[in-house]
This record gives sequence, structure tokens and C-alpha cells, in this order.
Amino acid sequence: MRDYKMYEADDKMITLIADNYQILESLGSFGINLGFGDKTVREVCEGQGVDTYTFLAIVNFSINGYRAGDDNGRLSVPTLLLYLKASHVFYLDYQIPAIRKELIEALDDGDNLARLILKMYDAYAREIRQHMKYEEQNVFPYVEKLLKGEPEDEYGIETFSKHHGQTTQKLRELKNIIIKYLPSDALHNNQLMAVLTDLYKSEHWLAQHAEVEDYIFIPAIRHLERRKKQSDVSVKISKMISRNTESSETLSEREREVIVSVVQGMTNKEIADHLFISINTVITHRRNIARKLQIHSAAGLTIYAIVNNLVDISAVKL
Repeated sequence: MRDYKMYEADDKMITLIADNYQILESLGSFGINLGFGDKTVREVCEGQGVDTYTFLAIVNFSINGYRAGDDNGRLSVPTLLLYLKASHVFYLDYQIPAIRKELIEALDDGDNLARLILKMYDAYAREIRQHMKYEEQNVFPYVEKLLKGEPEDEYGIETFSKHHGQTTQKLRELKNIIIKYLPSDALHNNQLMAVLTDLYKSEHWLAQHAEVEDYIFIPAIRHLERRKKQSDVSVKISKMISRNTESSETLSEREREVIVSVVQGMTNKEIADHLFISINTVITHRRNIARKLQIHSAAGLTIYAIVNNLVDISAVKL
């Protein structure tokens, strides 16, 4: 069984960073500024408007792969969006141009092989940009609409999930070619070593970014989608019952008794025996109930009975 080192809300933020310097980039993606002294993780997050649980979920996952069970409902989707958007800005606007600049300085501009390597890097950069722009133009707006409760029938997080994959193949190939085939003198060798180190860090960062989306972001959006669908169904049922109740004639006491009997699973004969009336009378009552409520199924009558307190939900077999 893997031994995880779990960081918690009451740990000092400086301790978390001292143990794991690589999360400094995560702090920037969450919009957390330095200069927080000896405050705890909770104090820093609350002071800078970041959801503590979501911050720790990503940090613990990034550090040691720990996933906090299936409690996706506790994750703050707005905080996840903030983190992913800022991560894109960091990588597209800073990381990619910085590595390209390093690469140019390390390569001999008169060497054809060097020009081909730079061309490979640019192709990789375009692929990453296209991948992230897709998320910014399709995935993030969809999630924002979901948070606002706006309908979106043509898209879902499963569409993104099925087509979401690693984007590091070109980068891995580029690293291998530099290591295996690019000759260099002592000066350029040191520069290339520095570039390769950053390329390896970049590859690790991208893989980790993709895993955060796969194992934290996507499950959180699935949970949000399910919750929205359940809410939509509840609203529709409530409106239906409200409309039927307001527009219908008042039910008699006997008709209410018949509804309760139907909900309890009785047949027409059992209802007749229970209420000491004829089967024909039961059928007449049921016909009148259907006309008044515009509800014809036992399931529909069950919902009506629960909402209108004719029966307790705990006594109903669902």
C-alpha cells in the first residue's frame, strides 16, 4: 500500500513549499501571491479567495498522486477553472516562448540540423496551443454555462473526455533527437543541457496538467452535470404537480384514500375490500382522479401523494 504524505489545511504554507518547490507554479495558477509569512494553508487560501479543499486536492495529487476518494461534490468548480485558465496562460505565454529563446541561444544558427530542431519545437508549440485553445473555446465556456444553470444540449464533458489525450509525444521525440544526434562544443553543450532540463520539466508539467484534468476536473464536471440533471427533473416534477393541482378540481376524501391505496400497491379488488366499496366504484374513482390530476400511472400518483403529504416517502417502495 502506497504511503502518501498528505498536506492538510492546518499545515504551514511555507512548509508545503519547502518540501515541494515545484508547487510554486501552482501557487501562481491559483492566484496566490507570496509574502504570506507563517500562515497556514487555510489562512493563505481564505485570505486570497481560493477554495482550500480544491487547492489541497490538486496539490496533494500533483505531489504524490493522492486522490481524495469520490467526494467530487466538495470541489469548487470555479476554483478549478481559475487554476486551469491560469495554467494555460503560464504555459502558452511564458513557458513556450522562454524555452524557444533558450533553444535558439543553444543552437548554431548556421547548422541545418539546428534549424530542423527549431522547426520541430515550433510544430510542438502549435499542437499545444491548439489543444489548449480548444479547451478555452469549448470546454471552459460549457462549464461556465453549467454553473449558471443555462441549458447546453449539444455538448458534455464526456465529449471532451473521450478526445482528451497526452500531448507530449513531439516533445519526447525532440529531446531524444537533441541527445542522440546534435553535436556541440563545450559552450553549446552546457546551453543544451540547460534547455534539455527545461524540456524535461515541461514534459512533466504537461503530463501532470493532463492528469489533473482527467482525475480531478472531469470527475468534478460529471458530478455537476448529474446534479443539474437531477435538479432539472425535480423542477419539472414540481411544476407538473403544481400545474395539475391548481388546474384540477378538488379531490374528495374517498379519492385521496384510493390514491393512498394505489401507492401502497393494492389492486382494484384489494382497494374495494379495504374501503368496503365495489370494484366498479373503485374504477370510477380512479377515472375521476386521472381526469382531475391528469396523472394516469401509479408512479405519477406516488409522486403526487408524496409531494402533497398523503403518504410518507419512507413508507413508499421506490
